[in-house]
Amino acid sequence: MTRLLELIVAIVIVAVLGVVVGVAMPSTGHVERSMLISKDLRQVYDVFSNFRRFPDYTAMRSFDPKIQFELSGKAYGPGSKISWTSEDKKVGNGEFEIATIDPSFSAISDAGKGTIVWNVTNGWRGNDKKFTINLERSGRSQKLVKVTWSYDVDYGFNLISRFSNLYIHGDPDSLIQFSLANLQNLMASIPNIDYSKLVPTMAEQPAKPILFVSTTAPRTLDDVDTASDKAMGEIQAAAKKLGVNIVSPRITFTTNWGDQNYTFDVAAEIDSTTLKINGQDVALTAAQRPTLDTAPAAAPADQAATDSAAPGSKDKLGRVIVDGDVKAVLAFGGRALKAEWNGTGAGLPQTRMMLSAYAQTHGYKFDDVVNRPYDIQVKAPTNNHGTVSGYDEQKFEIYLPLSGDNLPAQTPEQEAGVQQPTLEEAAPAASGTAPAPAGTAPTPAAASTAAAQ
Repeated sequence: MTRLLELIVAIVIVAVLGVVVGVAMPSTGHVERSMLISKDLRQVYDVFSNFRRFPDYTAMRSFDPKIQFELSGKAYGPGSKISWTSEDKKVGNGEFEIATIDPSFSAISDAGKGTIVWNVTNGWRGNDKKFTINLERSGRSQKLVKVTWSYDVDYGFNLISRFSNLYIHGDPDSLIQFSLANLQNLMASIPNIDYSKLVPTMAEQPAKPILFVSTTAPRTLDDVDTASDKAMGEIQAAAKKLGVNIVSPRITFTTNWGDQNYTFDVAAEIDSTTLKINGQDVALTAAQRPTLDTAPAAAPADQAATDSAAPGSKDKLGRVIVDGDVKAVLAFGGRALKAEWNGTGAGLPQTRMMLSAYAQTHGYKFDDVVNRPYDIQVKAPTNNHGTVSGYDEQKFEIYLPLSGDNLPAQTPEQEAGVQQPTLEEAAPAASGTAPAPAGTAPTPAAASTAAAQ
């Protein structure tokens, strides 16, 4: 009996001590981790301002490779949500929602710093849980971004929740730390370019029949113009022979912007999706990725030069061989990211790179093997009594075809009503400035090996 009383007294003493310690413990919890990332501030800001890239850098996927994510709410900014479900008890189920962003995307580059707050709903103990991401330019040349990712929670008077503060350096801390490391790897794959002056929009492009010629030229404006003019001459001759009309300005598809040479296709839209070649009607179809089934079968050497390039046949990408170097295909179908450039052609490579980086930070998928970026020269220089005028006043529309589902109807710039710059206003890339070499500002990996469309 005495021992039983001693046991009861001991339990009471432990319970009292537990209550006293719990009351004495803080009612809030805080943990943070920082990392320097060599990347443009606006790019890091955009990745945290939407959840499309979150599955690519979150540590949750390392804990549970079978985790399922679902996006909801707005595509960008406050109101954006991502929820997840997992059978792993360490991960569980939950949701993040962007609560506030300060300043707006249009002011972040000038401000040099910003704060993004996510509301946290999951199985962690406590109330008013949130992640706060502080971004600030750093380094002597201000080329680095210091990312400070913190977690805050209110435990209130729940003593059990207060004791959980002892383990705040467990799940919350590890999620932040490992996700930051993954984020650094993700950002390294994106072209490091300032696209803050770019005003991209979502554009729905119907499929259009085109004639095109693949060509390569040294990376100078004169050489590119000479190659483009030659290709357009071939396209015009082929169109006349086919009995079809050209109904668009010159279009240029980029295959590879190399250190020394530029590989590209010159194209023009025509008014027919069916061509009569050698007395046969040939329907144009969209290009497709080559597969083992579509690869041409081996042929004797004396047949290769004739059969593989026979007019009316199709190459391994499904494009129709018309005549000589001229081919035809059904192009442009689907949603594309669009930007405008006013000035000489020197600004086009940099603008294309901006679109690529913008798409990657906003989580817009694209396949530039089959659907490569292209630009349309909507305003060309004019010949005036044998001289060329208006060379600096050209106007181009640049498109990056997108793929995948669940694309937003508008970009954040469209939603905010931001207008495209005019010839008199600042443009995305200075026409007099040569684009950065490919080795210092890499395009997506697929771009360097893209096949001609």
